[in-house]
Amino acid sequence: MKNTVLLSNHKIILMKTTASKLFLKGKNFLRISMIALVTLIISGQSNARATNTVVDVIVNSPDHTTLETAVVAAGLVDALSGDGPFTVFAPTDAAFAALPAGTLDALLADPTGQLKEILLYHVVSGKVLSTDLSDGMMATTLLGKDITITINGDGVFINNAKVTVADVMADNGVVHVIDAVLLPPTNTVVDVIVNSADHTTLETAVVAAGLVDALSGDGPFTVFAPTDAAFAALPAGTLDALLADPTGQLKDILLYHVVSGKVLSTDLSDGMMATTLLGKDITITINGDGVFINNAKVTVADVMADNGVVHVIDAVLLPPTNTVVDVIVNSADHTTLETAVVAAGLVDALSGDGPFTVFAPTDAAFAALPAGTLDALLADPTGQLKDILLYHVVSGKVLSTDLSDGMMATTLLGKDITITINGDGVFINNAKVTVADVMADNGVVHVIDAVLLPPTNTVVDVIVNSADHTTLETAVVAAGLVDALSGDGPFTVFAPTDAAFAALPAGTLDALLADPTGQLKDILLYHVVSGKVLSTDLSDGMMATTLLGKDISITINGDGVFINNAKVTVADVMADNGVVHVIDAVLVPASDPTSVSRNFSGAEEIKIYPNPASEYFIVNMKEQEGMLKIYRMDGSVISSKILRNNENRIEISDLNPGMYFISVDSENTVKSQKLLVK
Repeated sequence: MKNTVLLSNHKIILMKTTASKLFLKGKNFLRISMIALVTLIISGQSNARATNTVVDVIVNSPDHTTLETAVVAAGLVDALSGDGPFTVFAPTDAAFAALPAGTLDALLADPTGQLKEILLYHVVSGKVLSTDLSDGMMATTLLGKDITITINGDGVFINNAKVTVADVMADNGVVHVIDAVLLPPTNTVVDVIVNSADHTTLETAVVAAGLVDALSGDGPFTVFAPTDAAFAALPAGTLDALLADPTGQLKDILLYHVVSGKVLSTDLSDGMMATTLLGKDITITINGDGVFINNAKVTVADVMADNGVVHVIDAVLLPPTNTVVDVIVNSADHTTLETAVVAAGLVDALSGDGPFTVFAPTDAAFAALPAGTLDALLADPTGQLKDILLYHVVSGKVLSTDLSDGMMATTLLGKDITITINGDGVFINNAKVTVADVMADNGVVHVIDAVLLPPTNTVVDVIVNSADHTTLETAVVAAGLVDALSGDGPFTVFAPTDAAFAALPAGTLDALLADPTGQLKDILLYHVVSGKVLSTDLSDGMMATTLLGKDISITINGDGVFINNAKVTVADVMADNGVVHVIDAVLVPASDPTSVSRNFSGAEEIKIYPNPASEYFIVNMKEQEGMLKIYRMDGSVISSKILRNNENRIEISDLNPGMYFISVDSENTVKSQKLLVK
């Protein structure tokens, strides 16, 4: 019974701490005597001797109320009231008050966490008196981390805290009062890497990628740390390329080596998968050869840190890519699109960095095309099929939340698509989005229920859409050339303006339109060359055969570019099936000189030089006399002159650059030659 009612001095302290702080603070000797008397009566042992633990020393000190509160809150009273012995370095109330604002409140809010660790960092096992201390001495605390003793002319220091009162004796140890709170050094997963002789490359990479602060945080983190040898085994140039863009692919690779949580080797199991901070999974394999993370072997396990654990591996883990192409390939509904992308040679392009936004028609969408269409497209995959596929791709990562009604976006084909959002859903042109935001590493895929067909823009469309070519449009329609010039081509069209047609002699246009499939059609065909001839393809003196079968001549000089005598005013208006160049005059096919001279059918060549000419040319003939005529390419005579010598100089400085016919009529014969005026 006596043992049952016996109260230990520790229990009295707890009673005092929780029920009578006034007793602890007041130090009223009368009340102490009364409590002691009551205790002796209860115990029935008037000769019992109360213990005086390191906790009692703290509780009974007017300068350690904060430390007392902290020890109680952290649940360390029982531990520090045990047999020990303990050496406590006790920071004063002023030491706690010197901590940054809010620090103490934060610690007390989680007393069994960081606060408990800090308190354990103030306690050493054993009874270490001041006389036992020496300069440079290190002692391991109950936290497992060392403190350092410095003794110099300024006093005795525990780390950077000065001992102000030494050797306060207790039954289970000793207390030394210090003037600052000791904060235990951290040993993060970053510290483990930095302090490892085998991880200098990983250290460089972590610093370059800006991950030091993140991985020095609370965590916990599990890091699979490739050695320097692992990085050195990467293909030549890879590491340099990664370090050149450290916050891009390098950062992604590093995050692929980190798992959230503290995963020890004993927590791993064969076939286990873990999601990394990159959001991609790694796979653990355990077999007779060891433990593997993907294909990298764990060579050192369970290197502990305050905020996690590090496992050393012998290879760099490369995260798997998941491109927009992978999304298509892995979809059961896009086998036709996969076939088309492969056939068109677009796999590499769409597997690149991007980002890309792909509007992906389903197999059903391709099946809905007119019979034979898909086969025809696949028969020429790098032609129209490739164009159609590029019309389904937009540069950039455009999520469904980025779309708005009426929005237009330019595809990789260079043609726009239109977004419509209404009560029926979201539409790309007339195709409905059935599944949105299928994410990929290099973009996003939206599934659509129809194939998008790019609008055509033929040379006829260029003419029709031009405000300066209404007459040419009328002529092309009247001559029945719309279908021909809307075909695959390609065609190069020299397109005379309305003003050019208006400059024709009065009644000419009406006469031509009265018989559109006759001379009008011939004139129009004389304005078209087969092939796509850009302005950069033209050269001075070049000749090109038109669809009429007659040649036009190109002249390039200081005044510009001329097609026969018509000046190019706008060049390189591109169309899907060719190119249009605007000219300021109507090209009229050259009439056969037999139409202007009765004997021209027997025409012979005359000697003309220089040819090409600019200021003049010389006509050399056997006869002493003849009639020289200069014809435009349309057959009209622009100059005539009687020649009275075998060699005659003809001035042409007033002629526009272009191609002309020269004829000499003498003794019932006609001799002719073409002349190019520069």
